[in-house]
Amino acid sequence: MKIVIAEKPDQAAKLAAPFSFTKRTGYFDVKANSYFPNGAIITWAIGHLCELKTPEEYDPTWKKWKLETLPIIPDRFEYKVSKSKYKQFTIIKNLVKRTDIQEIIIGGDAGREGELIIRTILRVCGVNKPMKRLWISSLTENSVKNGFSNLLPEAKTKDIYYEALSRSCADWLIGMNTSRLYTVLLKKNGVKDVFSIGRVQTPTLALIVHREHEIANFKSEPFWEVEAVFHFAGRMLKAKWHKNNMSRVSEEKQAIAIANFCLHKNVEITKINKETKEYAPPLLFNLSALQATANKSYKFSPQKTLDILQKLYVKGLVSYPRSDSQFLTSEEAKTLPTILNNLSKIDKYKNLLPPPTNSIVNNKRYVNEKKVTDHHAIIVTDQIPNLAKLSMEEEKIYDLVARQVIAAHYNNAIFAYTTIHSLVDKRAEFISKGKEQIEEGWRKVIYLSKENASQEEEEEMLPLLHENELGTVAQATVKKGATQPPNRYTEGHLITVMKTAGKHLDDAELEKVLSKTEGLGTEATRAGIIGTLKDRNYIEIKKNQVFATSKGMLLIEALGENSLLTSPSMTAKWEQRLSEIGEGHASPQAFMEQVKKLTYKLITDAHEREKVWAFDQKEVDKISANNPYQKKYKKVKTVVGKCILCDGSIIDHGTFYGCSNYKTTNCKFSVSKKILSKTISQTNVRKLLASGETDMIKGFKKGQKTFNAHLIWDEKEHKVHFKFPQ
Repeated sequence: MKIVIAEKPDQAAKLAAPFSFTKRTGYFDVKANSYFPNGAIITWAIGHLCELKTPEEYDPTWKKWKLETLPIIPDRFEYKVSKSKYKQFTIIKNLVKRTDIQEIIIGGDAGREGELIIRTILRVCGVNKPMKRLWISSLTENSVKNGFSNLLPEAKTKDIYYEALSRSCADWLIGMNTSRLYTVLLKKNGVKDVFSIGRVQTPTLALIVHREHEIANFKSEPFWEVEAVFHFAGRMLKAKWHKNNMSRVSEEKQAIAIANFCLHKNVEITKINKETKEYAPPLLFNLSALQATANKSYKFSPQKTLDILQKLYVKGLVSYPRSDSQFLTSEEAKTLPTILNNLSKIDKYKNLLPPPTNSIVNNKRYVNEKKVTDHHAIIVTDQIPNLAKLSMEEEKIYDLVARQVIAAHYNNAIFAYTTIHSLVDKRAEFISKGKEQIEEGWRKVIYLSKENASQEEEEEMLPLLHENELGTVAQATVKKGATQPPNRYTEGHLITVMKTAGKHLDDAELEKVLSKTEGLGTEATRAGIIGTLKDRNYIEIKKNQVFATSKGMLLIEALGENSLLTSPSMTAKWEQRLSEIGEGHASPQAFMEQVKKLTYKLITDAHEREKVWAFDQKEVDKISANNPYQKKYKKVKTVVGKCILCDGSIIDHGTFYGCSNYKTTNCKFSVSKKILSKTISQTNVRKLLASGETDMIKGFKKGQKTFNAHLIWDEKEHKVHFKFPQ
């Protein structure tokens, strides 16, 4: 009998769906069929069932954050079972160890992370049985059946497991050591907070902080432009003054002089340029492109888009969501006519189908075997969705993917662009620009909002005019403007910036490497990296714009401009080597030795960097005051008095006052910190403990009533009561 281990419960359900099965606790018992002559068991992980051990689990002396213990480098990396997922791990362990289980099928998501999750579970289980790999890009019934008919040898995907394992262990080494290192060093310099550092999250933060500095240091400069309205025998033409291809002047009086000179003068059309441009349909989506589009269209965060896409994938409506490719193989392209035919049965797509082009199999813009790595572009499947059963958010994401597929089968959009050059009184040059849509093409499928459209596409239609035609200047006005700072990143734009981070490198070779790999992070991890930066209080998202916090700014200042931790260059080198490991061309052991050497260097660099630190004390105080770890610590340790019921101490736990002996002697003393909307101060609790009664407390609220009262301790009932004034 065979056992299939999926990555998640809903994924396992889809793998079992084509067959007759019985649902058991933690697995599906599949009956014998042509795919599994002896039957099969399909069980599941719950994401990462196992995680790397913490430093203190290797060595108790590594628990305390001290400079003397660094660097922390285990002799051998070990995994443990996550406490909250132990039940499911035990089920899997018992199943794979059954004597009737002769073969294990790795059924996690077809990628590095899915490989790591399942193989790590088997490693911790201590099981060594023959294995195969299920490798599919969608969870439709046909795809599942075809996948089980064409299982891969486990050796074919083992290298990507080593790649994922090496990345995980290397990130652990850098993260654990540098986070402790800078947290301790910054604490020595008065900054009381915990600082998380990571190989991907920190250079991403550096990009955001760099933009923050660009905005802060930007000096807006005023400028003026001259706009005119010309009349040509009843036809009106709007134009803008230009000189040497510049339309702006730096002094208002110069602009006013130009406008005054032009008013009521004669104007002549000197030249008319016409140009036709074709715009090809957009490429198919990979995850980053879809996240950027969903953020621009609906303000969805990258993580939200990924979560929605995952739900659609599990429902069998879209292909594998974490793809980094925007291309299809010819085999996948052959399925598109069927997919389009199914989409034509949905009302909102009826008027778009059938498309002008029946097949894109021979279109290299979309079909390129060499540019499909683990997975092809994200497309809808041949399964027809019941849109009424999708949430509004699921329908929006499905619609984006479906329209991108339909648009690929449409013709180019064609526009005619016209530029009219005019000369006022044979001296002042003006330019007018406009456009005309010749062929709508794919724009019928994907409408561009003004936000998404380029400036060219927003230009207005121009009247029909001829060269040498004469007219008059009916109006000439001066318009004031000011140069603007760089825009803040949106979450969608940040995803794109992370993917193209190689453009920020000076080294052409490294730029090529980082561009060839995946930039900062991977398709699967970028949304999580942005989430981590939020959780660590390094960035804030306000109205879909990304702001660096004081804490984030200070960390990048502490690391310095030339730190390997803030530059994409280290990621470029790592990703090159990791990619070689995944291809079977590099040694994981040699890579880890290099990471260990790097860890020592980063520690040395940090001590040198500390010598030049000179932080703004106000920012230091602000960060320390907002430190949630410090606040929690202080609340737990504040003793307000002796317990009335025993010899213990009454401690302020943040939401209530309780006895320190509640675990050892089961002492029941407890007073809520907030009673009827009124916070009970430590001062009043001290008086309650000393005399059995608090001061008069004003402002208790019950319903619409407000009243004042003392709190008294009831010796019999062991709780507080109200004592009202006479």
